[in-house]
Amino acid sequence: MHSKNQLIASTIAFVKQELKDMEGGHDWFHIERVYKNTLAIAKHETVDITVVSLAALLHDIADPKFHNGDETIGPKTASKFLLDQNVDSEIIEHVTKIIENMSFKNSFDLNTSFSSREMEVVQDADRLDAIGAIGIARCFNYGGFKNRPLYDPEIKPNLNMTKAEYKNAKAPTINHFYEKLLLLKDQMNTKTGKRIAEKRHAFMEQYLKQFYAEWQSEL
Repeated sequence: MHSKNQLIASTIAFVKQELKDMEGGHDWFHIERVYKNTLAIAKHETVDITVVSLAALLHDIADPKFHNGDETIGPKTASKFLLDQNVDSEIIEHVTKIIENMSFKNSFDLNTSFSSREMEVVQDADRLDAIGAIGIARCFNYGGFKNRPLYDPEIKPNLNMTKAEYKNAKAPTINHFYEKLLLLKDQMNTKTGKRIAEKRHAFMEQYLKQFYAEWQSEL
């Protein structure tokens, strides 16, 4: 097995190559932000730093949204890469479990069987990148990528979606704030994550007020 620094460097190189043509909200820069968020949160938690680092770097290596909803490709790709790097099998298993279970859509499954402090840290780091100014930018970037309308007052947010409905949603982008982004503040796991989420959440609420004011042509 490589030294930790070599392993992280190899993982970064691999992820950059794999995601080089990705949509702007799920590209290398998203991964880099989540990785930095992870390291910042981990300073205040008792976690295996190798596990959280690898999970953060590999968590979106093959996002199901871009692979016809297939949730198995990401964990398999990450596992194969780590195996090729001769990483300890326990670390591989833990990282793979985190990737399988950390997504927001899995919060629809009340019986999600896996949890660890490491997953909670990486999950918070990823969710922080889905809210605030960057969260708003990513949300509209993906909506544009899917050719969705910005907003349609006739189409109300669906606040009681099943996991299948969430995965197949085609609603206007503004609805996604109510169906996911504004819910994340109360789903944070760590003290650090909660503190940062409060500020980013408040920014999104202010943004929505401004959006509706401009939509109504309030001058």
